[in-house]
Amino acid sequence: MSERTQGKYLRYQVFQGLPVAETKAMAAIQGVILDIDGTLVDSNEEHATAWQRALAAEGIEKPYSDIRALIGMGPDQLLPRLAGVSRDSPRGKRLVARKSEIFHGEYLSGIRPFPKARALLFRLRDEGLRLAVASSSESGELRRLLRIVDPEEEVPWLLPKATPRASKPDPEILELALKRLELRPSEVLMLGDSPHDVRAAMRAGVDIIALRCGGWDGEELRGALEIYRDPEHLLEHFESSPFKRGREFRAA
Repeated sequence: MSERTQGKYLRYQVFQGLPVAETKAMAAIQGVILDIDGTLVDSNEEHATAWQRALAAEGIEKPYSDIRALIGMGPDQLLPRLAGVSRDSPRGKRLVARKSEIFHGEYLSGIRPFPKARALLFRLRDEGLRLAVASSSESGELRRLLRIVDPEEEVPWLLPKATPRASKPDPEILELALKRLELRPSEVLMLGDSPHDVRAAMRAGVDIIALRCGGWDGEELRGALEIYRDPEHLLEHFESSPFKRGREFRAA
């Protein structure tokens, strides 16, 4: 089964062993909510390594695999799971500051976009779609990541006007993106790479297209409308993707 065909089957929910089709009303796609890390820029490994080093500096030793599985969450979700502390506690603040220092000082300059990520953004823009960002990265870091994939600021990004209280898989950041887009969930698709993106999108009522370049496989991305390898793969199949054929793919 091809990745695209498999993705169609992942659209179905299973009830008592039988596939049950979703029943959303048909609507043209007018906007896209974009994750950045692991979706457009190849940064997930660097985030995980920076967190592992920051935790170790506080005497907290965690296997890399445990940390890597949580990348895509913000510190509010990640730190209670890894360190048993809140993001706003004194220790949590030290961990966030140390991680940011390591990531910005040693890794950020070496991060690159995935192949054709910029071309995909231009294609979405040229299709007349409004583009909003839903990233768990903090605002200063997010703007630097956006410059990696859009160095000449040619993409009309819409950033949340408010700071979300909770990061993915909480849906709040997607709800803020919907407000910026001024669109209903049925008029929007999300593009992401992690199970946390998928869960947040489903909670917000937004269909998601998933990319495997962030490090998760098809089964881990279950719930996505379709799954592609990376931005280049999606761009190659753009004409038959839900971004072009949204009305057909969203039929009840």
